Amino acid sequence: MPPTRDDDAAPPEQPDDAHPAPTEPARPVPVGLGDGPDGAPATGSAPTGVVLTKGAVLTDDRQDPDVAEEPPLPTRERLLRTLLGADRLALDTTPRDRLVGWLWPLAVTVLAGVARFWNLGHPHHLVFDETYYVKDAWSLVTLGYEAQWSAEPNPAFEAGDTSGLGTVASYVVHPPVGKWVIGLGMQLGGGPDSAFAWRLAVAVLGTLSVLMVARIGRRLFASTALGTVAGLLLAVDGEAIVMSRISLLDPVLTFFVVAAFGALLLDREQARRRLAERAALVLDAGDDLGWGPRLGWRWWRVAAAVLLGLAIGTKWSGLYFLAVFGLMTVAWDATARRSVGVRHWARAGVLRDGVLAGVVMVGLAAVTYVASWGSWFASSDAYHRQWAEQNPGQGVTWLPPALRSLWQYHQDMWTFHNGLTTPHTYSAHPLGWIVQWRPTSFWYPTEVSELSGDAARQACGADRCSEAITALGNPVLWWCAAAAVIVAVVWLLRFRDWRAGAVLSGLVAGWLPWFLYAHRTIFTFYSIAFVPWVVLTLTYVLGLVIGPKDELEWRQRRWAVRAVGVLVVLIVAVSAFFYPIWAAWTVPYGFWHSHMWLTSWI
Repeated sequence: MPPTRDDDAAPPEQPDDAHPAPTEPARPVPVGLGDGPDGAPATGSAPTGVVLTKGAVLTDDRQDPDVAEEPPLPTRERLLRTLLGADRLALDTTPRDRLVGWLWPLAVTVLAGVARFWNLGHPHHLVFDETYYVKDAWSLVTLGYEAQWSAEPNPAFEAGDTSGLGTVASYVVHPPVGKWVIGLGMQLGGGPDSAFAWRLAVAVLGTLSVLMVARIGRRLFASTALGTVAGLLLAVDGEAIVMSRISLLDPVLTFFVVAAFGALLLDREQARRRLAERAALVLDAGDDLGWGPRLGWRWWRVAAAVLLGLAIGTKWSGLYFLAVFGLMTVAWDATARRSVGVRHWARAGVLRDGVLAGVVMVGLAAVTYVASWGSWFASSDAYHRQWAEQNPGQGVTWLPPALRSLWQYHQDMWTFHNGLTTPHTYSAHPLGWIVQWRPTSFWYPTEVSELSGDAARQACGADRCSEAITALGNPVLWWCAAAAVIVAVVWLLRFRDWRAGAVLSGLVAGWLPWFLYAHRTIFTFYSIAFVPWVVLTLTYVLGLVIGPKDELEWRQRRWAVRAVGVLVVLIVAVSAFFYPIWAAWTVPYGFWHSHMWLTSWI
């Protein structure tokens, strides 16, 4: 039997004294852990003889008729159980629950911090696209805009000499937020002469992302244990580790979209609590819900919109998260109205919730995005800043000059991104991202691989050495997650479990759009934007494997917990094995080669 879905249940019938409905025998229905869509996934059916009658009163037709039934719950409590589930309502009931709910996520965050900050300043070289973003970041915090550098500026910059920075504007093709984040980290970390400072901000955001995912998983699955597992998987994943140790824009984007997702989860709970309270007042007064009550101003949704605006201000791919998350939160509102008995729930969900949500989220994200270009507006020497004045009568003439210049700049950026077809050894089709078919090699210095004799033995203890930074996800984690994606899609389509849709939302926003751009040069490391949802999807399916504690015999559940535990331990062990090639350790060539399980990884 499938899990129950109170979000998709028929609305409770309203009392009609003039035309009472004929009495029907109660029918057995499956009972999911948490009594609703917010409980943990339920794979079993209700125990024999257990039925759920109207009014959500659980009875057993074999019980002693002399035993009195429990009194029905008050309307507000019944609606809360319907909208949020018993497990979610019980998640923070005691101080101990709240304390443990923070301690375990913090523990895996500490582990993540160790993996990300250990020898963060090595190598003291601009790695891969750091050559663009780190120098642009320093230009931003110095001049307020990205300027051109002298020829071959990297050796001098790596030595702390920034005299190669000029004042002529540089043509850059990404918005400024991510570079501002990197630049502020450089200022806090000691300046441009420190590779640790180059990477400080990204490492902090990558570590905090683990904490957010652990807390998000706890709320999403109504389980501290499963939330901790999700955080642990992100803490030890290779792509997440590498992308937290290299100053690119993608990990900054990831931080903002994960934070926005968490804010929308908080908004979902707050809105449903508010809906339960207001709907209960109407029902208790004997009135019809009509379109349902208004839910008022939703500050967590406002926060999500601002965070998504910052994500778009880091990389334009944040637009897809805005679209997917916006539709998802409106769907959550519509199904909540259906669950409490609103007859025209779809119309109310679109007109009463959806229009306002669209205005708030799109409007605030757009305002935040434009505001993120503040230093560009303030810098008369910035690239294309004077385009409108220099090209009168061209472009979108009805816009003010500054915005007309910005719009023209964006058109040029779009042309660049859509037409980027420069061949690259490590370019990869997005179809292979989910199994890490062609990971990106960021660092493999020839001066290390060419060491020989005593120099090699001194460096790595062998006759030949290697030193690598390979943005390769933990293979066991990713291969299991690829299978978990299929399971989650089946659960979403067959059982319409909202949690399956939630964990898949990040993959829809962060992965599928890249298939539209498969003609251009793209890389597997772009998948860092949806890695948090990869681990959430795997965790969701692990929850299905374990099953609801109320419906399975302890022996069966114990073996499921052990099996999941073995898998998690295996993933952690594989991460320990691969860590040297994620963190640029100097190792024997044979050791490095033993990690190249597939020829496509070389």
